[in-house]
Amino acid sequence: MKLHIGNLPRTVTEQELTDAITPFAVPTSVEIVRNPAGESRGYGFAEFAAAENGQAVIAGVHGKEVGGQALTVAEARPRKSEARGPRA
Repeated sequence: MKLHIGNLPRTVTEQELTDAITPFAVPTSVEIVRNPAGESRGYGFAEFAAAENGQAVIAGVHGKEVGGQALTVAEARPRKSEARGPRA
């Protein structure tokens, strides 16, 4: 299961985000989306091996304050290009 994590402080690192998530479930990957200059865009993604792990993180981390900002956590939606499927 892949989660979208929003409202991240611009200074948060992947390790800090991992530390906030790990008490609820261990992610298989964590990524903070960055602009070409390497600055955080304020959101990221975390992936989990099982859907129940993702649900535990949503329940435990959504609304949790990190760096003075309340995080938003929800299941990631597929990119528009991925949602269309193969073209015939």
